[in-house]
Amino acid sequence: MATRRCPDCGVTLEEMTMRTSDGFELHLVTDEPKKGILGSLGAKEKVKPTAYACPECGLVRQYVEE
Repeated sequence: MATRRCPDCGVTLEEMTMRTSDGFELHLVTDEPKKGILGSLGAKEKVKPTAYACPECGLVRQYVEE
């Protein structure tokens, strides 16, 4: 994985974990069908974004690592 840098400050972004208030991790639902029988039933693929925060300005960005 490449080092992510803040577009505003130029410093290295720090990897963070984002969770809901219930303690669950966030995920994104894509338009791609899930593999296997769940996909044939209409279930969509989920991906987990990784959050990065700038320690200088507080900018937060999320990326899907592939």
